[in-house]
Amino acid sequence: MKFGLTEEHEEIAEAIRRLMRDFPDEYWAERDETHTFPTAFYDAFAKSGYLGIVIPPEYGGSGLGLTHTAVALGEVSGSGGGLGAASAVHLSIFGLTPVVKFGSEEMKQKYLPAVVQGKLHVCFGVTEPDAGSDTTKITTAAVRDGDHYVITGKKVWISKAAESQKCLLLTRTTPRDKVARPSDGMTLFLVDLDPAHVTIKPIKKMARNSVSSCELFFDGLRVHESDRVGEEGKGFRYLLDGLNAERILIAFEAVALGHCAIRRASEYAKNRVVFNRPIGQNQAVQLPLAESYTKLEAAHLMAIKAATMYDAGLPCGAEANMAKWLAGDAAFEAADRALQTHGGFGYATEFHVERYFRETRLWRFAPVSQSLAMAYIAERVLGLPKSY
Repeated sequence: MKFGLTEEHEEIAEAIRRLMRDFPDEYWAERDETHTFPTAFYDAFAKSGYLGIVIPPEYGGSGLGLTHTAVALGEVSGSGGGLGAASAVHLSIFGLTPVVKFGSEEMKQKYLPAVVQGKLHVCFGVTEPDAGSDTTKITTAAVRDGDHYVITGKKVWISKAAESQKCLLLTRTTPRDKVARPSDGMTLFLVDLDPAHVTIKPIKKMARNSVSSCELFFDGLRVHESDRVGEEGKGFRYLLDGLNAERILIAFEAVALGHCAIRRASEYAKNRVVFNRPIGQNQAVQLPLAESYTKLEAAHLMAIKAATMYDAGLPCGAEANMAKWLAGDAAFEAADRALQTHGGFGYATEFHVERYFRETRLWRFAPVSQSLAMAYIAERVLGLPKSY
């Protein structure tokens, strides 16, 4: 299998770079400091058509592949926008894949064009306080009531919930102790975040403050069966379909922000003079930056390979997990070294590397922890016994 970026991918990258010039680091720093959603960026991105990059043309999108999406999100992150910029559009671009693949025609016609146009914000509700990485232990329940379901429960760490009108929500329609396999009995819905039955509580956090992370409390939310995604009880299967894609996208975003950090550090090291010489002349400064650059490039190659395999319809679980693991570690190390290169000024917000440092830390445990990524490799590639 041949892999690599094509001329079309490069054209998309250049177009996104041009778009992102209107949103420099100062824009993202101000959004982060004021905890304000980047509406101007989101609207510009939607107007340019990129929210629909993978949505089929019949619903207003471009129908391109995962690699195209990954390249676009990498440029968004690598511009200096980082995790805040990528998170603002990430879910709108690829998070609705379960709807595209398994939703009814009525659902797709009703919602997908609005998402592509930037008129409908959607969040993704899976994680729960007492379930964590063990998704099969979620307890948010959807109980049948005629042609409706009544939903009660809670979710946590739901990105963009405060800005969204709808939520792609994973529930239990059959209790865990009444199914043959723990992954059975879960159902996806595209629900309204009706304030009469849904309470949204933002979580105070260390980074990515331009996009909210929230607790959601559902209290008797009635959802019509037409807003169910696919068949009842198969929601976990539909969710799994997008996990590899998510890890690949994250890898591209992380690598790009890591490269951004190294660029800033290198420029600073060329110009910062101490003891009558630029600090970049010292091997103690330049070698760690060169090493991080090398690691980022290696992670990028694995991410490209994984994306190419995904678009070719090949199994890519191992490659997706390795790409995410490599990129998560390489990006955080790069940001840490960029901050160290700046010395005390690295702590100052005006140099932006402290924001990169805070944001890259998240990718070491989300959307899957580094340990679980390696546990996948140990079990599925090396044939070792399951450890969890």
